[in-house]
Amino acid sequence: MTTLHFAEGLRELVGGVDVVLSDIWGVVHNGLESFPEACEALHTYRSRGGTVILITNAPRPADSVQRQLRKLGVPDETYDAIVSSGDLTRLYVAEHPGRKMLWLGPERDNSIYRGLDAVTAPLEEADYIVCTGLYDDETETAEDYRGMMLKARERKLTLVCANPDIVVERGDRLIYCAGAIAELYRELGGEVIFYGKPHRPIYERAMALAGERQGNQIDRKKVLAIGDSVRTDLTGAREFGIDCLFVTRGIHAEEFEGLDQLDPTSVVELFGHPPKALMRELKW
Repeated sequence: MTTLHFAEGLRELVGGVDVVLSDIWGVVHNGLESFPEACEALHTYRSRGGTVILITNAPRPADSVQRQLRKLGVPDETYDAIVSSGDLTRLYVAEHPGRKMLWLGPERDNSIYRGLDAVTAPLEEADYIVCTGLYDDETETAEDYRGMMLKARERKLTLVCANPDIVVERGDRLIYCAGAIAELYRELGGEVIFYGKPHRPIYERAMALAGERQGNQIDRKKVLAIGDSVRTDLTGAREFGIDCLFVTRGIHAEEFEGLDQLDPTSVVELFGHPPKALMRELKW
């Protein structure tokens, strides 16, 4: 299929869908404020018996993500549960007790190792790296870390990426994320473990939580993913074998101007395999 289907609302797509796995940043908020219509759409779907699991590449535990959602005005009733790449990264740290970790990221992400027996160390003494982001994502890019990554590669350190996103929108700006550093390290020949979309573990965890709430094993044919990134949301859903609703208002907004006029070849170039449907912004 190379044509695009533009949906007017989520209501068109959820007949026979038991579970929605929704991205957060770019779908229900933009980092500064919530999107009320998107929140209401997910709440309405839940009120009709559906289960909503928010899946996010946030490098923080689910409870920290929930606190941020509340501050931005996203009601708890919007979703059933949250799965974050931060949760999965914490499991890695917990499974490597006694090993020294270089933590690379802003101070606001320190909940990544809260309550864990984590030993932090400088690069010269570390056994591995946990990257939650850039130290200063307002001014830095991944290139600022090339020297550090070259030294890490010389020491053959594994880098655990707690957020595979390259960029994310903050208001009307794009800022770099941990994925930008992780991709640079991989290009330099370093070993990287990615947690979060598009990688399988976060989907498996989300499906397990959905199954607990539904009281049965979930059929992937009855699952719809929602997201705004080709690289993470669309690719992750496709590789996991579930349909995807693509929201165009997010990080790819400029690329999607005139999207409804694309020819089949351009559709393939932009998406690879097109999503089940597209909407500019999520609404019921």
